Parts: sequence; structure tokens; C-alpha cells
Amino acid sequence: MGNDRVCSLGAAGLAFVTGGLAGAAVALLLAPQSGRQSREQVRGYARRAEEHVHELADKATDVMDQAVDKGHEFVQEKKIVLAEAVEAGRVAMSRERERLSGEVKV
Repeated sequence: MGNDRVCSLGAAGLAFVTGGLAGAAVALLLAPQSGRQSREQVRGYARRAEEHVHELADKATDVMDQAVDKGHEFVQEKKIVLAEAVEAGRVAMSRERERLSGEVKV
């Protein structure tokens, strides 16, 4: 489930970057301003896109860290349950051996 979320963040990031690049290309082609102003505008778009990509990467990292933590907790909980079940089986086996050994002697 966590993996699906990371993929969707990655897809959103890729879509955002692609949209930003397409928008910048259209702006350059249709800009009624000087080349210098256009370059400054594109630099601004690039800076903002870079900031958004870093934010998305940070969010993806947080999601992955949370998924790993939850997975670790899940494994630890199941280890405890399994250990308790094994111990209960040992106790039951011991009782059954004692019961059967008592019947054999009689």
C-alpha cells in the first residue's frame, strides 16, 4: 500500500516537471518580451520547479520511511505472536506427553 503512494508521488512529480517544461517552452515561443526578460522568467520557473521537485522528493522519502517503520513494527508484532504460539505449543506438547506417559504406566 505504501508503495502505491510513492509511485503516485513520483508520477505527480514527473507530471509537474513535464508540465513546467512544456509551459516554459510555450512561454518562450509566444513571449511578447525581450530575450533577456524571457530568460529571467525561465530561470524563475526553473527555480520554482526545482523547489517543488525537492519538496516532492522529501515527501516521498518521508512516506518511504513511514512504510519501512510500519513494516518493522508489523514484523516485530508478528514475531511476538509467533513466539507466544510456539511457547503455547511447547506447553501443550509437554502436558500431553505427561498425560500419555501417565496412561502408559497405569
